[in-house]
Amino acid sequence: MKKKSIEEINERIEDGSVRVVTADKMSDIVNELGAEKAVTEVDVVTTGTFGPMCSSGVFINFGHADPPIKMQRVWLNDVEAYAGIAAVDAYLGATQLSEEKGLDYGGGYVIEDLVAGKQVEMRATSYGTDCYPRKELETTITLEDLNYALMVNPRNAYQRYVAAVNSTDRTLYTYMGTLLPDYQNANYSGAAALSPLSNDPDFETIGLGTRIFFCGAKGYVIGMGTQHNPANRFGTLMVSGNLKEMNQDFVKGGTFHRYGVTLFVGIGIPIPILNERMAKKTAISDAGIVTEIVDYGVGRRERPVLRKVTYEELKSGAIELEGKDVPTSPLSSFFMAHRVADELKNRIEQGEFPLSLPVDRLPTDTVVKPMKQPELPLVKDVMIREVNTISDDASIADAAKLIMESGSTHIPVISEDGRLAGIVTAWDISRAVARRHEELAEIMTRKVITAGLYEPLELVIRKMDRSNISALPVIDDRNNVIGMVSTDEISKLIRKRKKWMWKVRI
Repeated sequence: MKKKSIEEINERIEDGSVRVVTADKMSDIVNELGAEKAVTEVDVVTTGTFGPMCSSGVFINFGHADPPIKMQRVWLNDVEAYAGIAAVDAYLGATQLSEEKGLDYGGGYVIEDLVAGKQVEMRATSYGTDCYPRKELETTITLEDLNYALMVNPRNAYQRYVAAVNSTDRTLYTYMGTLLPDYQNANYSGAAALSPLSNDPDFETIGLGTRIFFCGAKGYVIGMGTQHNPANRFGTLMVSGNLKEMNQDFVKGGTFHRYGVTLFVGIGIPIPILNERMAKKTAISDAGIVTEIVDYGVGRRERPVLRKVTYEELKSGAIELEGKDVPTSPLSSFFMAHRVADELKNRIEQGEFPLSLPVDRLPTDTVVKPMKQPELPLVKDVMIREVNTISDDASIADAAKLIMESGSTHIPVISEDGRLAGIVTAWDISRAVARRHEELAEIMTRKVITAGLYEPLELVIRKMDRSNISALPVIDDRNNVIGMVSTDEISKLIRKRKKWMWKVRI
């Protein structure tokens, strides 16, 4: 097997003879020449990704004031940073929101403003001590004024992302962007064949200490990212780099509409082609990277995988889902990912970016566990199982009589085949009488908000609150009504749990 060392490659970088290609070109090279010949022809493959990486932030040292202050709380452009580190140190998270502007501005924008050389308003408060007597401070700072500004991102460069869709009848605002109802769009992220971890999925050359291109600066992999889940091909990296050396073209604040603030980060990682195995791995194509289409309209633990899809399909602009074409939209920028990979290629060819192998490999078998928490009540724990229903061809008088006899103010309306067709309430009946309607079909609500048997009660409460309703039907997979859940039953469960907790404390 043809092999070469990292030292040989660095010698070629130093003398200008190194051969570098971007990751999207490697597939054609290997297909044409074969893996063995590709090792001879290519020394380094450069990767790149540019997308929203919420798990990002900056450690800052402001320097001591006169008189000195031990910052208990600190804000930058009205965005609070975590000050529980030392007297004048803080960590500004990219997703932290402005206390005044809310979703329109946050930590990601402050970081971008600092890199762009803009002045940032700083405000700090303290409880005061003998050696740090000052209790309040207001000033303006720039990146140049700071002693230290190190971007440390706990989780970046996801190996891949799922594609998100929405099966419900309302728009969802998520970290995967705005998801339109009834599968009207599919959002995805990642740089596909240019993605660093798609080109080294087993972490042979990317690990602790690997030098990377990080927002225009030289950065490093400092460990596995939080939620590192390579067993399911969701590996992540923890990375760091000097904010003062970064280029504003590669670090941008952003907002997901009605969800929150993020930071768009440009990361490029060089992959040394040490042997045929690495040549084959970096020959990955968009058609060879598979992910899942997931329904975000369902609770997190129950989200169904609707089908598998390749990045080639996603990048085509539309995918087939349940018999119809669904438009696709990337959250990442392929243009900027190419620019990152090209910029890294140029720096290596100019002798400015020697390669480094990791001092320790990242694990390849870890699996992310869900949070340990008390068992959440589900719909099945509170729903009424004996439900009065009415046919969709019934009269309003029939519905009024059923409401009086059952004492229920919400009656599911059933079609001829036994499935949920709508819902009618006592208020609907009163309004119908006033307007002289006679047929139930004229007044019933046809777009019914429903719940599933194993849906967390917390999500159902949010549905009720958002739609200003007090009850909804519980349905099975065939849209048959199997129960009702109401605010009255939820209140009973909450009172019962509070009573039990009080007994435990005593």
